Amino acid sequence: MRKQRAGPAGGGVSEDEETALLERVAAEEKDAFDTLYRLYRPRLQRFLRGLTKQPGSVGEILDDTMMVVWRKAYTFNHLSKVSTWIFAIAYRQSLKALRRLGEPEEPESGERADLLAPGPDDVLQHQELRKHLDDALGTLSPEQRAVIELTYYFGYACSEIAQIMACPVDTVKTRMFYARRKLKASLASCREAI
Repeated sequence: MRKQRAGPAGGGVSEDEETALLERVAAEEKDAFDTLYRLYRPRLQRFLRGLTKQPGSVGEILDDTMMVVWRKAYTFNHLSKVSTWIFAIAYRQSLKALRRLGEPEEPESGERADLLAPGPDDVLQHQELRKHLDDALGTLSPEQRAVIELTYYFGYACSEIAQIMACPVDTVKTRMFYARRKLKASLASCREAI
């Protein structure tokens, strides 16, 4: 059974189809690159936004990531899934950008309240919860945020995250342990303040 992934228009794209698409990118087919870009753009934006905490830099890091994909597609060795390979590139590009840019910017308050809510009280409660969660995630190192994002938002297993982050599986598990501990403490103090 082939795994399906949501495509740019809501359709499924199998791992085999992604591999074939990347092979076409390696052959410098611009249409294939455009399709791959549209397929990965939403997921990479979410990942980069969560990892860097610098919304203004996400587009540049995404473009840098996809430029590496375009230039290095021929190096894909089929030892991992295409998504693992691309997310590994995005992870490395985001760490480079973080070193270059320094401290993360604080997101605009309007970016925190994107859910539809039936009333003003619900909107305010959601904004406060989102702020507490963003603040708690902001206390994590980029490596810990990456582990949280890749696990809970993208559903990657520890072995895949280890490939993306180029570290041992035990390191991923350790980062997850300390990230959860830190989040639990941060969120507990927020709950006490409410």
